Amino acid sequence: MSVWDPDSGARLAVLAGHGHWVNALALSSGHALRTGACEHPGERARKKGGSGEAAAAAPPPPPSSPADAARARYAAATGGRPERLVTASDDFTLHLWCPAASNKPLARLTGHVQAVNHVAFSPDGRLLASASFDKSVRLWDGETGAHLATLRGHVGPVYMVAWSADSRLLATASKDSTLKVWDAAGSGKVKADLPGHADEVFALDWAPDGGCVASGGRDRVVRLWRQ
Repeated sequence: MSVWDPDSGARLAVLAGHGHWVNALALSSGHALRTGACEHPGERARKKGGSGEAAAAAPPPPPSSPADAARARYAAATGGRPERLVTASDDFTLHLWCPAASNKPLARLTGHVQAVNHVAFSPDGRLLASASFDKSVRLWDGETGAHLATLRGHVGPVYMVAWSADSRLLATASKDSTLKVWDAAGSGKVKADLPGHADEVFALDWAPDGGCVASGGRDRVVRLWRQ
């Protein structure tokens, strides 16, 4: 696996360590990069404890250049620390990296007993969730890689995970044709089962404002689920 300079295209580092192909990777700043320099009114409302309508009616923040706003959002997301990177592999493991500091992994995350298909940082960067063909989802500390919990409930391989914007809930998609929503920041138990697809659920995403989850499956259907 390589790290590249986006401007020049030069390769900056090679991250070696996995014993099989790498299926997925995620950055600790992923949510900030995905949502850009702006906050959706619904996300702003949750931080203030109000409603989406009230936030939309509130006056906008003082104007700044898009570049300055993006830098501020990125700095807030990383807390001034270097980005962390996590990789998931068919060798049943995950590796946690800090590419700016070293080309050696910070931690090797073990526990899955089959291929790890997907991994994602929570928006606040404090947690990691990994999905595996062993039918489980595992939660890890996003700073140290320490194992925190194993979420069991699916009866088929888990293909994908997606976090809510407030980092409290986790949605998972499985070969068993269902989605599940977990209380990832609390009890670790299932809060909702979402049946409806007629076949395997391959794709999953949570809207940045937290309002809905989208899923796509082998049944050629995209479903929207309201929180």
